[in-house]
Amino acid sequence: MKKMRAMKRYLVLGAAAVGLLLAAGPGQAAEKRHGLSVCRLSGLEYEAYCGVVNRPFDPNRPQGTQIEVQFVVVPALARNRKRDPVFFFAGGPGQSAMDLAGPVSRMLSRLGYRRDIVFIDQRGTGRSAPLRCSDDAPTRPLAETVGTEAAVARLADCREKLSKLPHGDLRHYTTWLAVQDADAVRVMLEADQINVIGGSYGTRVVLEYMRQKPQNIRRAVIDGVAPPDMALTVSFSTDNQAALDAELAGCDAEPRCRARHPTLRADWQALLASLPRSASVAHPVTGVVEKLNFTRDTVLGLVRTPLYTPALASALPQAISEAARGRFEPLIGLSALQMGNTRASLAEGMHFSVVCSEDVPRAQSSKDTPGSDFGEGFSQLYKQVCADWPRGNVPKEFYELPTATSATLLLSGGADPVTPPRHAERVARSLGSRARHVVVPQAGHGVMQLGCMRDVVFKFIDAINDGDAAKVEADCARGIPRPLAFLPVTEPGK
Repeated sequence: MKKMRAMKRYLVLGAAAVGLLLAAGPGQAAEKRHGLSVCRLSGLEYEAYCGVVNRPFDPNRPQGTQIEVQFVVVPALARNRKRDPVFFFAGGPGQSAMDLAGPVSRMLSRLGYRRDIVFIDQRGTGRSAPLRCSDDAPTRPLAETVGTEAAVARLADCREKLSKLPHGDLRHYTTWLAVQDADAVRVMLEADQINVIGGSYGTRVVLEYMRQKPQNIRRAVIDGVAPPDMALTVSFSTDNQAALDAELAGCDAEPRCRARHPTLRADWQALLASLPRSASVAHPVTGVVEKLNFTRDTVLGLVRTPLYTPALASALPQAISEAARGRFEPLIGLSALQMGNTRASLAEGMHFSVVCSEDVPRAQSSKDTPGSDFGEGFSQLYKQVCADWPRGNVPKEFYELPTATSATLLLSGGADPVTPPRHAERVARSLGSRARHVVVPQAGHGVMQLGCMRDVVFKFIDAINDGDAAKVEADCARGIPRPLAFLPVTEPGK
């Protein structure tokens, strides 16, 4: 009996100890060591740890105005967590990384079992001295969201309002400054080395981090590569045209689509030739009918947006055919679907501060040829906006691609309309022998979100050494087919 009572007492004490450990929750030690506070973010299923670093707004005046750069640590679930966290850098430029913490931490769930995942709101975004222009509610009238003239006027008004903020000197939001902020977070978290993941514009942040602090990078993954030496405003036209041409060719090669749209290319050219034209359209969210003036730039913008996602691009042949016949609702709807997930967290002021400082000055020297249809319209929008937008000083070294000192994985979607493989190919050559470029032929903008590619990213970062990382099988998504063209069940109006 004594033995039984002793055993029972042992089990009770053991259960109590386990209960205390569970109550503490993952990351408790990190909270005490780094002075982070427990917080909850929308989209996260459990508590995280929020922190802030005070940074000089102007690096030339370290004792001057300070800004708070905020970040969140999604703690590793395992108690024996690894000491090298994962830093995720968002796209845009202008996206809030903290707003993406929920979906991205789920996408990186295998990494998050034994590694903390850190999301930093880059200066100018989210909660870090934000530069938001307006409330981009999905119910805003279409007249305020489409068309170059409306955009230029709205952004001019935004620039004036932002300039009056305490952090309103728009020259101090460049990528090279953001990397210094991010490294201050690394120092605060006492991480000797970190793993870095960037998507779209976030790849530029990662490349600059690799240039400035190569010794602090353990492993790097860049998805949809937008290198610093590309003139984004010019390359968009080239890459958009290639993606659209591929979509039209895909319809020609698919019997069902070709039978449905035998004159698709002629319809597309006829649509462009008919512009500008007015048409009444129903708002895709409110249903309110508005009369809009559709210019060439307006239509090209509506076509470009769904090209980011192959599943949405598969409906472009039908939408183009409808628009050629005066019905623009399908194009409006496709664009709204694509923009719905990104518009809410995009700080347009930060976006233009970066692009006007880093890309527009290089537009004249770009070797890219504008697309035959897209032309220079997109570039002209930025040229007009940036004419009066304050530009930050960018060191010439920023435009020099680094040599990778640790294993680096580059990912590209063959159907990507903005960061197609051609950019990553050039970057991989510059990075050198430690870089590996993987192309998924039928993927759009963003490859690591694909199911099996998540495992590739996990295995690559989790590999013990660079040699093992280089051997990770990464061809699992190459066979993903191009989505079949969307065909309506019934004729419109019948």
